[in-house]
Amino acid sequence: MPYNPEIHKKQSIRLKGYDYTREGLYFITICVQNRECLFGKIENGEMELNDIGIMADKYWIEIPNHYPQVTLHEHIVMPNHIHGIIEIIGNRHDVGICHDDAGICHDGVGICHGKSLQDTTDNIVGTCHGMSLQQPHERQFAKPIAGSVSTIINQYKSAVKRWCNKNNCEYFQWQPRFHDHIIRNEQSYETISNYIINNPAKWQEDKFYAV
Repeated sequence: MPYNPEIHKKQSIRLKGYDYTREGLYFITICVQNRECLFGKIENGEMELNDIGIMADKYWIEIPNHYPQVTLHEHIVMPNHIHGIIEIIGNRHDVGICHDDAGICHDGVGICHGKSLQDTTDNIVGTCHGMSLQQPHERQFAKPIAGSVSTIINQYKSAVKRWCNKNNCEYFQWQPRFHDHIIRNEQSYETISNYIINNPAKWQEDKFYAV
């Protein structure tokens, strides 16, 4: 179903009481609106990125350039979604500047481009995802705290969208929400990492599969 603000209420599914700026590992999934395959296609079990997919991958890899407290682990750009594990290695709210080319900033004010997210969506990947509720660092009608997971992902999404708008790909839109899962132990980390690595080879079994 296409996103409808009257149907999909803006309630958060961030984990209630959890500090999303604290050190830890987070499994992130971001979808293209209506799950359209706008990043490329799967050929012989491997992902072939188109121009938008290449930039989505590039901006993901560059996240630590703008958020020094973030370390990236496994990630994959699929035809209509992105999976990635990010690790916050320090609670650093550095005052910085807005990086116009990428549309990313990490200043104390919050986001520069894009909107504040109060995320809601269904679970995916079976046991790899648990439902979470409200993030304490997101006040109602307020911008996320700098350095939080929501701010990092929101700025990443804005960077990709800005590039699309400048390169005749204005039709590209993100799903307004994103999925997150807090990785709590080594077994969960290994399961999720293997899922990401094998995602292209198992594309037809994927919940997001589309042609």
